[in-house]
Amino acid sequence: MGQTNISIRIDEDVKKDAETLFSKLGLTLSAATNIFYRQAVRSQGIPFILSVIEPQTQTNEAIMAKGLAAMRKAQEQAVINGTSEMTLDEINEIIAEVRQENRGA
Repeated sequence: MGQTNISIRIDEDVKKDAETLFSKLGLTLSAATNIFYRQAVRSQGIPFILSVIEPQTQTNEAIMAKGLAAMRKAQEQAVINGTSEMTLDEINEIIAEVRQENRGA
């Protein structure tokens, strides 16, 4: 199979950082690019997750508030389901039963 050249535009700093990283991995920029293309073809898609989710910028207080709200909601649902007064032993017994059922399935 013959080889061909491609030309891409990339930020100079990104290129330098990538070359440094790939060098540590024993790869050239060309080899790493070939790996990317081969993996994309093999997986029939981009070989990593693409996401529009922003990196976490929330404060610890905001995260704690969300966690507490989720716990309150779970408690409300437990009251609705009639399971709010269950002991830890009862909960563990149900978990064990479900696990046993799943093993038998």
